[in-house]
Formats: sequence, C-alpha cells, structure tokens
Amino acid sequence: MFNKYTEVDPWKIIERGWDSENHPKSESLFSIGNGRMGQRANFEETYTGESLQGSYIAGVYYPDKTRVGWWKNGYPEYFAKVLNSCNWIGIQVKVDGEELDLNTATEVASFYRELDMQSGLLKRSFEATLPSGKIVAVEAERLVSIVQDEIGTISYSVTPKNFSGKIELCSYLDFDVENEDSNYDEKFWEPVTQGQEAGASYVHAKTKKTGFEVTVAMRNSISLDGAPQDWGMSSDAKHMFVSECACYEVAQGQTLKLEKFAAVLSSMNHDVASLDAKAAASATAAAAQGYEALRGEHVAAWHNKWITSDIEIDGDAEAQQGIRFNIFHMNQTFTGVDDRLNIGPKGFTGEKYGGSTYWDTEAYCLPFYLATAQPEVAKNLCLYRYKQLDKAIENAGKLGFTDGAALYPMVTMNGEECHNEWEITFEEIHRNAAIAYGVFDYIRHTQDWGYLAEGGFEVLLGISRFWSQRVNWSQEKEAYVMLGVTGPNEYENNINNNWYTNRMAAWTLEWTLEAHHWLKENAADALSAITSKTALNADTEFAKWNDIIAKMYYPKSEKLGVVLQQDGFLDKEQLTADDLSLDERPINQHWSWDRILRSIFIKQADVLQGYYFLNHLYEEEEVKRNFDFYEPKTVHESSLSPCVHAILAAQIDYPEKAYEMYLRTSRLDIDDYNREVHEGLHITSMAGTWMSVVQGFGGMKIRDEELHFTPKLPAQWKGLTFSILWRGATLKANLTAEGMTIENVSGAPAKFAIDGQWFEVAAGENASTAAAAHA
Repeated sequence: MFNKYTEVDPWKIIERGWDSENHPKSESLFSIGNGRMGQRANFEETYTGESLQGSYIAGVYYPDKTRVGWWKNGYPEYFAKVLNSCNWIGIQVKVDGEELDLNTATEVASFYRELDMQSGLLKRSFEATLPSGKIVAVEAERLVSIVQDEIGTISYSVTPKNFSGKIELCSYLDFDVENEDSNYDEKFWEPVTQGQEAGASYVHAKTKKTGFEVTVAMRNSISLDGAPQDWGMSSDAKHMFVSECACYEVAQGQTLKLEKFAAVLSSMNHDVASLDAKAAASATAAAAQGYEALRGEHVAAWHNKWITSDIEIDGDAEAQQGIRFNIFHMNQTFTGVDDRLNIGPKGFTGEKYGGSTYWDTEAYCLPFYLATAQPEVAKNLCLYRYKQLDKAIENAGKLGFTDGAALYPMVTMNGEECHNEWEITFEEIHRNAAIAYGVFDYIRHTQDWGYLAEGGFEVLLGISRFWSQRVNWSQEKEAYVMLGVTGPNEYENNINNNWYTNRMAAWTLEWTLEAHHWLKENAADALSAITSKTALNADTEFAKWNDIIAKMYYPKSEKLGVVLQQDGFLDKEQLTADDLSLDERPINQHWSWDRILRSIFIKQADVLQGYYFLNHLYEEEEVKRNFDFYEPKTVHESSLSPCVHAILAAQIDYPEKAYEMYLRTSRLDIDDYNREVHEGLHITSMAGTWMSVVQGFGGMKIRDEELHFTPKLPAQWKGLTFSILWRGATLKANLTAEGMTIENVSGAPAKFAIDGQWFEVAAGENASTAAAAHA
C-alpha cells in the first residue's frame, strides 16, 4: 500500500539504489540536528533535481506578513517562520571541467544512504557515470556535533574509477537562500559582509525585521590516499557567498578526500561585533581538532544519550526501527541547553508550520524529556513559557481580557501569537490548559515544588485569571458556561461548552489553588513577593474560582453514560469512521469544510484527551464507556491522535486496538503514510510514540505522587525494555509474557508499584513480578 523503499534495521535508516522520486522524502527522513541547528539531508555536491534546501538555526526566525483574505480585529500581523539559513555543506565537484550532478549523470550505481541513529551520522556513497563516460565513486559522511553545537563537519571523498585526470573541489558557503513557504516570495536575509578572517572564509548575514545576525565560517583540509596535501586554493567572495577551490591531478583508483569544518554562530549567543572573528576561530579550532576527533566525541555523546532513552522491542523489527527513529529525532531536536528554545512540529526537517512552538510541547513532548533526560531539560521547557508570560498577558489584552489574564499563543516563536485562522487564534483556547498541565506534570514527576516560586505559579495565575474571565454565568443552565470555542477536535469550530475545555479550565483553577496553598505553607516570602508583583487579591479571586469549580457546566448524556464533546453533539448523524468509504479518506482532502463541521467525525482525541490528562481522577469504567463512544467516530487525521488512543486502549484492556493505534504513529514518517514526508517529519507526534510504548504498553503512570506500572505487552512482541529517570534513580524495566522486572541501575532508592504490588529498590537491586522470580 505504501512505497516502503528503506530497509528495516534496528539502528539505521538505509536507502539502497538511486530513485530521484524518493529524494525529497529522503531529505526529510535522513535529517540531522543537535538542538542548536540542523539540516535536511541535502547533497553536498550540486544537484539540479527536485530538492528542498534546508539548514535551520533554532530560535532564529522572521515575521512573515500574514496573508489572509478577510482581516479580523485581533489577528496577528505576522506568521513567524524558522528560516532556511546558510548552506554550509556545499562542495562543487568538477572532473576535467565536467560538473558532478546526479540529476544529469547517465548512470548512478551502488547508491547507498544511511542514517546511523545510534551514532548520529549521515553517510552516503555511490558511483556516478558522467555524460563524458567518466566514472567517479563518492563517499560522504557528515555530522552536526552534539557536543560542540555550533560545529558541523563533513568528510567527502572522490575516487576516479576509469580514468586519471583533474578533480576540482570548490567548498562554499551560500547565504543567498530562500524559504519555500514564504508568503510573498521574498527573501528574509540581507547581506552584512563576506570574506576572509584569520585564514577562514566566512559569510555574515542579517534577518530583515528581527535583526538576528549569523556568521558562518569554514576551514578545509585535503588529502590524497591519506597523505595531506596543500589546500592551495583560490578564494572568491561575492554577494552572500564565499568559496575556496583547489584542483588536483588524481590517478585512477586514487582517493581525494576533503574534510570541511563549519562554525555557525548567531547573535543569540554572541556579540555582533565579535561574530566574524569568533566564527573564524571556532572553525579553525574544529579543523585543528580534526574530523576523527570531532566524530569520536560526537559518537560517544550519542551513545550516552541512548543509555536512558533507548527502547528495545523483541520480536518486531519494524516496531524497533520505528521507535528508535522517533527517539533519535526527539533527542536531536531539543537538548535542553537553552530555555529560549523549544520544539517545532517539524523540528529541523522542513518549513511547514513555520518551525514554531505549539501546545504539542507540553501535551506530548514534555513526558519524554521528563523520563529520559536530566530534570533541567524539562524545566527549561517550563521556563520557556514563564519567560513569555508577559506576551501571553499582552495577547489576552488584545482580545479584551484584563487584570493579568494570560492567553498563551497557539503558535509562537517569542510569545506573541502568530497563527492567522480565526477559529484557532480566537477560539482554540484549550492550549492554555496544556501549559498549566505542563507545570503540573513537571512538578509531580520531579517533586521540584520550588519551581512554583520561580515562575510556575505566576503562569498558573495568569491562565486561571483568563479562565475566570472567559466563562460566563448562564441563567438558563444555572451554571458557568464557555461559549464560542474550538476544542482539540479541529473538525468543530465555534462550539459551546466543549467538555475538554470546560473540564481543563476548572481543573486549572483547582491546581492553581493547590499551588498557592503549597507556597503559603512552604515559601511564604516568595508568595508575598508574587502577590505584590501580580496584584493578587486571594480572597476575592479565589472565591470566584471556587464558585466556577463548583458550578461549571459539563454536557453529558445520562442515557448513554458519557460526557458530550459539546452542546448539540447528539444532534449530529451518529455515524462511525467505518461508514466512510476509503476514497473519502482523509476527509479533509475530499470534503468541503462545512460538510466536515456538520459531521460527527473527530479529527483527534478531544474528550479522550481530557481522560488522558486527568486519568488519575477517573475510574477505568468511565474511561472505557467514553472510549467506546468516541474512538469509533475518530478518523485520526492528526498525527497527534493515535498515541492518546493507544495509551487509553492499553489501560482498558483493548490490546489489539492499542497495537493498531501504536502502528499508526511508529512508522508514520518512515513509511510515509500521509504522503507528505517530503515536507518534513512529524516531530511532536514522535514523542507520542514514546508515550504509547512507555505509558501504554509499559503502563507507567503517576498517581498520588507515586510511580505505578500496569504493563500490557502486545501479543506481537516477545519483550519490551525501557529506562526512565525517576527522582534521582535510573530505572530499567523489562517486560515479557512472564511479567515485569525493574532494576534500579543507579542513583537514589526508588519506590514503585507493579500491578498494585509495592516495591522499594536500592541502587543495584531489582523487583520483579515475573514468574521465574517466584519459582
């Protein structure tokens, strides 16, 4: 059904054989990054075929002017976009004056491309027959260092196979780039300078409007059959472009190898006045360290990352490759070293969605980093929102809210809203709940209650003030209602009393009151300062909050025993997704929007998103009733949908449904289910795959501040192994058909329950419910 052109391998993505039709997809699949920067798997040498050139720097963006047909008051004026930046990988290859280009080669043989996920390396090799009949073999390997996150390096070798002749290599930096998704086809960079600095070639550019400045510098070294050669190059510097070219006589069978070292520095981290000199010095230092040394430290760091983030699946090779692919991209998209950075839906793999931050971060990505990285990594995601609180208050103010009410943006780079569809910008306000839930999730996992004094409570307060103003009292219902919203199911717009939004709003008020109580009991001085800073009148504001909590309206059907997604939901024709013909799917590509809005069909988890978030508050039977009602109506036309359903299905003992949902996410991009991988990967939904395995099949959950496991191994798997970091301990869980064993690998003693049986395990010890343990 799908064009599966990559091989199944536990640690690698492998493409054998050249097919230009697959190349745009492979540019996404084989992308590499290090949290600070990343790039699509474009070729180093010239390629005139279809390609999306993409090299991205985290946090550097441009406010592209909003393009809409009908402007409404409150619309953001721009849509922020992470920019395609300097193409630093460029190496032009000429053979006796003839340019190497796989698009014009008469034959491409032995083509091999590999993403080594265990080591963070992109490799490629091929033999190309040029129009002249000359055959060259090329081997290339490159990385963006996970250790030195402003450094990228390439090893590029050329071997003449049936001739001896002149091979010219031109290593270049090209900053005259554009974004494919530019609204008005304009370029977003303007030149500052280019040239030579302390022996390194560099190019320096500046973004229009936002004024980010970036300098990219390079050094090159050359060898012939392993013997160093003089890089006796001629250099060229012109508009936003620099190059270094050198020509060598190479005998048949000899190998000419270029090693290129690039430093990418931005004004986010360096003074503009010293940018050029620092970039040149960094490139020079990288060249002095050498390719093998840079490669060695990078590989070692990647291997170390996998110690706590790897998942091993025994008995399902495709599932194994899929989960590691997703974990790899999560680890290379965000490393947690900078609280100004976040996770875009496409990461460093494409331009769609502008590379901006969505509520996906808190809902799907935060659990991954909480369990696999040190606490400061997840904390930086929380601090990112705190540092944008003033903008969230400003956003709410533009819509008429007052007194410190905060509405976090649906889409943002710097805290300002930059999404321009009214049903999203104005109505999909449930995003606020995810931000509040992120604070809750971080604290219950780490027990870092002190974060409330560092910013967490102020975020909760601003969001709670928004909810208290957004509801209104209904005399008819004698309850608080919330009108004109869009829930997580974006196939409904401008609805009243979306259960998820109402429930999460009331829950946020409850959690904010609990947070205030903790501060009052444990950090009174900090609370006093926050009270003064925010002009909090606890008696008045909390009285209203408690009234809203007690009297919030929740639509429900007593007859069916379920909550209702929104008012009037049962007025719709009660169909299921099975009633749709295959040629109507996905409905967002075949139906008019008004037909979608009138239908029963659900894009992604909505009510069930609430039962996932607040799982600790509901009994399994209630979850099951609502799952049975809503899942059959869900078309899963968001990549974020299947993971929530997989977790809940595992919880309520629907193993086949859980596994079906897992398969929808684990190989979504590798197998290009949605026919859109050429645009980039679904990074935030990759975190959902991790959730499906660890929280679904591994049964990990936190209840009453304690760690619980209720594992459900899929029948298709022989075993499952995963690690989590838990309050100073590193726990490694192994699940088989016989039961679960959890080892405390290192760190503090850990307490947890497996299927209701409690254990306290010191470092070096394990606990087990496996049958063999009781023999």
